[in-house]
Amino acid sequence: MTTIAQNLADLGITLPKPAAPIANYLPYILTDRLLILSGQLPMGPAGIDPAHRGKLGGEVSNENGIAAARLCAINILAQAQLALGSLERIGRCVQLRGFINCLPNFDSVPQIVNGASDLMVQVLGEAGKHARSSIGIAQLPLDAAVEIEAIFEVKP
Repeated sequence: MTTIAQNLADLGITLPKPAAPIANYLPYILTDRLLILSGQLPMGPAGIDPAHRGKLGGEVSNENGIAAARLCAINILAQAQLALGSLERIGRCVQLRGFINCLPNFDSVPQIVNGASDLMVQVLGEAGKHARSSIGIAQLPLDAAVEIEAIFEVKP
């Protein structure tokens, strides 16, 4: 049986140090068997890459939007590891909510969020399949192109 850690290694992913909150909120809440993660931005070691800053349908290409969503998912997994001590405690990804900073006529919001959804399935397998919302909005913190939040079920 392949572990989550092995799947990450096979994908060439090393989880980063989780980002600290940029306002008055907690990065996660662990309650009973649910881990609820605050929205994660496409933060890298040097902050948000300029290619992941701005509006989809404008200065940010779909390809860079998908990459930003994938990076958000990596940051979600880093926060989950911090919260749980081990990603092997994840029972399943219950839900992802994707927020896309976009122009009003941008019609590819779901395709952008696939960057996060696809990674969850690659890393967690069947347990990575989830319910989802994909929402286009006028602005995100730090002018990020994408923000993703998540809910995981935790194994008993």
